[in-house]
Amino acid sequence: MLKKNILIIEDDPKIRRYLELELVHEGYKVDLAEDGQIGLELFRENNYSLILLDLMIPQMSGEDVCKVIRTESNIPIIVLTAKDEIFSKITLLDLGADDYITKPFVIDELLARMRVIFRNKQTFIDKKIIKFGNLSLNLSTKEVFLDSTPITLTKTEYNLLHYLMINKNLVLTRENILENVWGYDYFGDGKIIDMYIKALRKKLDPDSKYIKTIRGFGYSLKKED
Repeated sequence: MLKKNILIIEDDPKIRRYLELELVHEGYKVDLAEDGQIGLELFRENNYSLILLDLMIPQMSGEDVCKVIRTESNIPIIVLTAKDEIFSKITLLDLGADDYITKPFVIDELLARMRVIFRNKQTFIDKKIIKFGNLSLNLSTKEVFLDSTPITLTKTEYNLLHYLMINKNLVLTRENILENVWGYDYFGDGKIIDMYIKALRKKLDPDSKYIKTIRGFGYSLKKED
């Protein structure tokens, strides 16, 4: 039987190491992330059975990580909350979490909660396709379709479209796009975004039905009213 793969997104190194040791001892495979951005990148690069997610993490809050993951996947998420954080279970479930546990916690309780989720998720199927209008993006194969026609995109074009699709109807500034598509260490000219938007439009949206320019701000993927 294959080991279940668990992603732990937790900034406290002691808790992160403690969870790693205990879960490995229980027979799980474990990947670790110290902040929200790294956690999101690992989630998109690997297949996990469950995510343990701390809310108070740097770079990208646990709440935002949870929301983004839930737009792309139905993977089970258990939120780790500090004792002095005020979150109702309803609020956490609204974020997309399947369960939560308060720190400090007993490892046996966490393991029991994980087993319950695995029993309830036996028919779990990860959502691999994101759709918007007549556009669809397959997260597993990295393919993009316009209606049923496959469209060839470069890696950066694909990543840009993916970022627009998971943030549909939101206005994204050039700074947002640069940080999330090109990375925090990119120091080039922000006009590169305009070039890639132009390329995406040419391949997918020549009439600008979906990819909108928001003058003075940036871009947004949304349908015409």
